[in-house]
Amino acid sequence: MDKQALIDALNEDLAGELSAIAQYITYAAKATGPYRPQLAAFFLAEVADEQGHAQFLANKVVALGGEPETEARPVEGAGSNREMLQAILKAEKQAVADYTERARQADEFGDKGLAVQLEDIVADESGHMEETERMLRDWPL
Repeated sequence: MDKQALIDALNEDLAGELSAIAQYITYAAKATGPYRPQLAAFFLAEVADEQGHAQFLANKVVALGGEPETEARPVEGAGSNREMLQAILKAEKQAVADYTERARQADEFGDKGLAVQLEDIVADESGHMEETERMLRDWPL
């Protein structure tokens, strides 16, 4: 993998993180019903992690000589609390897959520090994914 391909891939991840921030903020505002306080708190608590990932990616893109992405991926629409959690789960699964691949690519590129940091992000995103799976497990229809 050459440097420009790595920059492009990291910018794709950055677009995903910007989308995750918007998704969590939007879903926190849209949560309804008796679980609204807990859902809104859960969604908003994730924003700081995603923002940290986005900042790391932007910094790394610049360090590699690139220009950080500023456009978020589109946020999947969701009408109910369950649909929001399902959309979050889908996004977190995608993030785990993307960062797993990116860590492999960073290692191939020869940037072991980046590979390790990306693996740490995989651990974060896996935790978000598992928590969302647990919430959905017995969620009322």
